[in-house]
Amino acid sequence: MTLSPMSIPANFSHDAVDEYHNNTDSILCHFELSSWVPFVTGVYILIISVLGIILNVFVLVVFWLHKKACTVAEIYLSNLAAADLFLMSVPSVLAVTAATVDDWQFTDTLCKVLMFFPRMNADCSIYILALVSFDRYVALVHPLTDGRMRRPLYAKLACVMVWGVCFLLNVPTFIYSEATRDPEGNFTTCVLKDPIPTMYLVFKGVNEFCCIVLIAVISFCTVNIIHTLRNRIKNRLNTQKKEQKATTLVLVVLLVFMICWVPMQVVRILDLLSLLKILNGCHFLKNLHLCYFIFTSLVLSNSVLNPILYVIVGKTFQTKVKESFTQMSTTLSISQ
Repeated sequence: MTLSPMSIPANFSHDAVDEYHNNTDSILCHFELSSWVPFVTGVYILIISVLGIILNVFVLVVFWLHKKACTVAEIYLSNLAAADLFLMSVPSVLAVTAATVDDWQFTDTLCKVLMFFPRMNADCSIYILALVSFDRYVALVHPLTDGRMRRPLYAKLACVMVWGVCFLLNVPTFIYSEATRDPEGNFTTCVLKDPIPTMYLVFKGVNEFCCIVLIAVISFCTVNIIHTLRNRIKNRLNTQKKEQKATTLVLVVLLVFMICWVPMQVVRILDLLSLLKILNGCHFLKNLHLCYFIFTSLVLSNSVLNPILYVIVGKTFQTKVKESFTQMSTTLSISQ
């Protein structure tokens, strides 16, 4: 059975030996992670997961409690918080397992869930951020079309489509994931069936291509937004203060996203090439696996940074927090 570099270790507490078949010369590749790497990774993921869950729940509660309906930007940001929340939930389970259990074996069903949901919600984050950047692009660069295109109903429909597309593109991951036991018999690992099914490769290829296009869209929109704002400042044109604040928030969120996600996207593309047997070799697979460990932590950090940025940069969100808690306090006082 061939182990994909993107598979999820079921137990980080052991000195796991990941095995890859070199498709060029059929030599079995072995390498070990230092004993401190799994422990440090597990603790870090646990801390990040707990913070991410608390902060993203806080963002969703504020949007839900506020008496006014969400704007188009807030609809996108609330869906982004939901995707981040779901993304953080699974790593927290893995981290607790890694830190507390020496020999916990995964079932096929659990492996399917653990490989499906993080990937689906990670993809949703990219798609929704593309919607956020396009929304800011229309509002700032093409304000005359603002009223026709930026409607809450359209935003809700776009988010429903994003969740549906991300779900469908990751169905093969759910179908073809399974649990396998390490040859030494001391831990289980979640892997893809061997040989890798053609349907999985097709869907993964489509998914990675879409993510590349979305990153290009995000970059295009961001560059044009910055250019437009500079021209307005240079020409001393008036801009709505609310739009300026929202744009500042989105630009910071997008910048953080690019730093956290682009390295992982490169790794995902390299993983696809390795599955297609275009790139192979023990040295390449070892480095790919190590990069996956590092950049996964970076991706998870993004899900914590987003809600923090809402509070630090988003003055509108700060106002909404104050109004929501004031409203809640008033309601509790009346009920008593």
